[in-house]
Amino acid sequence: MMVSERFQRQALFYGVGPEGQRRLQASRVAVMGCGALGSVLASILVRAGVGFLRIVDRDFIERSNLQRQMLFDEEDIAKNLPKAVAAAEKLRAANPEAVVEARVADLNPATVEALCEGVDLVLDGLDNFEARYVLNDACVKRGLPWIYAAALGSHGLTMVVRPGKTPCLRCLFPDPPAPGTVETCDTAGVIGPGVGVVAGYAAAEALKLLVGAEEKLHRGLLWIDVWENGYQHTPLDGPLPGCPACQERRFEFLNPGQATRTADLCGRNAVQIVVPGQHALSLADLAARLGVVGRVVVNEHMLRCTLGEHELVVFPDGRAIVKGTTDPAVARGLYARYVGL
Repeated sequence: MMVSERFQRQALFYGVGPEGQRRLQASRVAVMGCGALGSVLASILVRAGVGFLRIVDRDFIERSNLQRQMLFDEEDIAKNLPKAVAAAEKLRAANPEAVVEARVADLNPATVEALCEGVDLVLDGLDNFEARYVLNDACVKRGLPWIYAAALGSHGLTMVVRPGKTPCLRCLFPDPPAPGTVETCDTAGVIGPGVGVVAGYAAAEALKLLVGAEEKLHRGLLWIDVWENGYQHTPLDGPLPGCPACQERRFEFLNPGQATRTADLCGRNAVQIVVPGQHALSLADLAARLGVVGRVVVNEHMLRCTLGEHELVVFPDGRAIVKGTTDPAVARGLYARYVGL
């Protein structure tokens, strides 16, 4: 096949070649989360020639994101864009040959299977353990490969999960850590180089899978620390006997009753509110109501309302982010008062 000038240098690489490039252009990938890790993953894959990319993110852009989230800039903040929408715009400009789909949505038990629909591979750009366990259950249930990735401080982890062939997330970590037992970006911070290295490794594994070079996968859990110059590869065999997910097929994290109604957003002094079953909220109507109680900025993607020391950010699916508090009770109270439960 003739290779587009856009991808000539990549197709010259022995591990890809013209046939690998064809496979990339025919592939369909979802990136769950478009923050630090997800923005790098999405950029690498679209620029590499992946034909279809779905970007899923629940959040909007803030100035503190720009230190490490490579797809965004001040103009995106001024335009009041959700991360998924802003990322999709940038990636379509970088590679007009790709189909880039933006989903402004929360990944949870009620939404995850639809968000994974119709793709060949899922990449983890998430920022919390709960969502990763939900994603693991959904991918294992479907037999869909996914790539775990996480970064904090100057270090990070990545692992390829191929259901039935490798351990899944619950093989390694049977249960999520108890609240308060692990560091977060609130306590440990995060630096861009650590994010970039972890995302680079994860993206390389994605390219190997998509071009059919499975024999080149690192086949284990990779840990790397760019500040302390640490590197560790832990080889892993097949699935762990007795794993509740991939062996016993008890997909406990897909139970909608387990969905968290509130979630503290890492490093944000903000709480997310999810109301199960609520759909198609009219932002225009809500803006008209809230205009008498606070300063409102609204577009088709989201509404922002400043309420004293708090800010209420509402999305068309009824989900909201309440800034200025980490107390779920305060956040729920503001939502109930100004949006309604």
